[in-house]
Amino acid sequence: MRRLREVLDEAQEKGAAVGHFNVADTVLLKAVFAAARELDVPVIVGASEGEREFIGTSQIAALVKSIRDEFDFPIFLNADHTHSIAKAIEAARAGFDAVVFDLSTLPFEENARQTKEAVTAVKAINPTILVEGEIGDIGAGSEIQETVPESVRFKTTAEEARQFVEFTGVDVLAPAVGNMHGMLKSMARGEDRKRLDIERIGHIKTAARVFLTLPGGSGTADEDFLQAIVAGINIVHINTEIRLAWRSGLEEGLARYPDELAPYKILAPAVASVKRVAVSRLKLFTGNGLKLPV
Repeated sequence: MRRLREVLDEAQEKGAAVGHFNVADTVLLKAVFAAARELDVPVIVGASEGEREFIGTSQIAALVKSIRDEFDFPIFLNADHTHSIAKAIEAARAGFDAVVFDLSTLPFEENARQTKEAVTAVKAINPTILVEGEIGDIGAGSEIQETVPESVRFKTTAEEARQFVEFTGVDVLAPAVGNMHGMLKSMARGEDRKRLDIERIGHIKTAARVFLTLPGGSGTADEDFLQAIVAGINIVHINTEIRLAWRSGLEEGLARYPDELAPYKILAPAVASVKRVAVSRLKLFTGNGLKLPV
């Protein structure tokens, strides 16, 4: 089985990106895996500190490993939005393939200093694990918001990206390029879309010379996704969109089976709803179903 770094290298060579979807329960995990397996493309599932607290750090690692081993499938696990070295170490010891060390709300120098420490600590446990750093505040959480947070208006520069990567030694960088966590109400209704600074992505890629992640991808215009991938984005995070699909599917299940008590029957529409979103996004990111080697 190829490692995540190898899969990202091959996706980059083919002009594709790997989809990343957050999972907090087995419904989301089941749906995302089903989507990736249907298209036969690699996928990353992420679990933030809050999601790991809910499902269990070792438990989600064991579930993903069991899927990868049983189906011989390139599904990878990322410790998303990790805010302390202790939590990063916990994820590395549990067997995660990647860790997002996110101190993007701190001043640049402090963010870089602690991220460098995290890279050293995590690599001492597993030299092959990928460590991602973040610069530029793109907001927090996956909420549906009324207006764009003021912090999101400030974007990462190519020089900041170069300095941060050289100092910290991160394998992956998540810049602020017009993306933001969560979605506006108008985006959730399909009336508006996030627009990315494509030129800035290209400059950052040239300066940083590492894999680039686009966090906060939900609600982004399709054409911006495609241009961003060409410009150098390697991983695209989708969370709010699949949470919306999860909730609408759950509501459908409760309405369809008002007297049902069996969770697997009520939750079946949620699995189907999340899978539809994941399939559509994976098709877009991998070039309309481009199959990547496993």
